[in-house]
Amino acid sequence: MKQKGILMVLSGFSGAGKGTLIKALLKKYNEYALSISMTTRAPREGERDGVEYFFTTREKFEETIVDNGLIEYALYCGNYYGTPRAYVEEQMAAGKNVILEIEIQGALKIKEKFPDSLLVFVTPPSAEELKRRLEGRGTESADVIAQRLARATEESEGIEAYDYIVVNDNLDECVEELHRLVDASRRAPVRCQELIKEIREELKGFAKGAK
Repeated sequence: MKQKGILMVLSGFSGAGKGTLIKALLKKYNEYALSISMTTRAPREGERDGVEYFFTTREKFEETIVDNGLIEYALYCGNYYGTPRAYVEEQMAAGKNVILEIEIQGALKIKEKFPDSLLVFVTPPSAEELKRRLEGRGTESADVIAQRLARATEESEGIEAYDYIVVNDNLDECVEELHRLVDASRRAPVRCQELIKEIREELKGFAKGAK
């Protein structure tokens, strides 16, 4: 019996290297799938429907909300963004571990709706390293960096709500650590209900035959 995949929510400070970590994990292991968001914004140059995003109209998006077709959604800068339920459930049913990269408030909402989801928080080894990485990008002003650090200060208050924390210092080691955590989490009884049910039914059969 193929075990159903799990839903992993990955969060972390801006500059923690979440995107790089996810790309490396997907490249090394084929049992993961990155959740594709649905959005009402127009595609940017080079973006493909069903690859970077599922592009749709505002009317269709709001219909999907009413039909409970989204795991979570938000309105940002005049456009809707959300996680399609069908895509996530299809991937999990196929045995894939679905990665959902969202911020901390959204992660806690996911945990409420899906208690058996796995929440992982990614952080650099220190706040000083986080500041160095943000400055090292060379793409943001000092004001924007200060805003991101202030946001990180707020986010740090919610880390205890996560199941695990992963320190992204060495990328290869971080990928392996994350994979091991997911692999171990799949064996938790709460995520093996079908297997437990099958074993119980077989045992009941043996017990009846022994009478």
